[in-house]
Amino acid sequence: MRIVFAGTPKFAVESLSVLHSADHEIVAVYCQPDRPKGRGKILGSCAVKQYAEDNNLLVIQPENFNDNQNQLAMLEPDIMVVVAYGQILPESVLTIPKYGCLNIHASLLPRWRGAAPIERAILEGDSVTGIAIIQMSKDLDTGDILLEKKYKISPTDTAQMLHDKLAGIGAHALIEVLDNIHTIEPKPQNKEGITYAQKLTKNEAWIDWSKSAVEINQKIRAFNSYPVAQTNATSDKFTNKVLRILSAKVVNEITSKSPGHVTTRTKDKCQIATGNGLLQLERVQLAGKRAIDIKDFANAYRLNKLE
Repeated sequence: MRIVFAGTPKFAVESLSVLHSADHEIVAVYCQPDRPKGRGKILGSCAVKQYAEDNNLLVIQPENFNDNQNQLAMLEPDIMVVVAYGQILPESVLTIPKYGCLNIHASLLPRWRGAAPIERAILEGDSVTGIAIIQMSKDLDTGDILLEKKYKISPTDTAQMLHDKLAGIGAHALIEVLDNIHTIEPKPQNKEGITYAQKLTKNEAWIDWSKSAVEINQKIRAFNSYPVAQTNATSDKFTNKVLRILSAKVVNEITSKSPGHVTTRTKDKCQIATGNGLLQLERVQLAGKRAIDIKDFANAYRLNKLE
């Protein structure tokens, strides 16, 4: 097939790489325009562009897809594959490729339509998620389902871990769909169980210690690697400093201490009271410092309270 690929972040690179190594012709790769990055605000390429250029693939970066429809038509694609592109395609684009546009979405639709399905699944304590490959329609993430692959979420999966696993599952599921495009029967999405995965905000990253240890740990896992769950901390050497928590473990024990207070403090263990159960810190990062294991943190600071 003549394929046009549209994607931007690292999640999309896995699919582009698998497509590139398969028996298909990638006639163009669309991605977001270069954006200023870092403190120096220097223009930087996205992960998809870097892969495409490294493999001598044609890269197209329109600010607005409305102005690029003629060029897309001239490419005469059989199909367009869209993976975390970052732009909503105009409805008129969806009919340009012979077999339309396919999208790889990181959830079992219609649950978690939207921008952050991986993070929201962990945050809400879902036990199962997966990949849905859909025929794109005019409304976001509402198209008919061509193929689904389920994945059982591990209690230790972070959003970053789940991201990497689903990227691989989605890439190989895409090849399965393309190999059977003439025989797959699209299935309309269920009209019940629709949820929306809004983009994460930094304000959501603050921990409420009155929540249960399970809920707090879900937030820590969901916000790793961005924007990272955080709290204000007090120790023997500082007061009210931001402490980012990258990983922790739930301990099902009862304590009389108020939420946010340290219940156990040893040279390699630090447990915090929550609204229900204890949370054992494993990896943290004090504002302005590098991320370290709790053992190294405990050697430098005597943590007293989080709030």
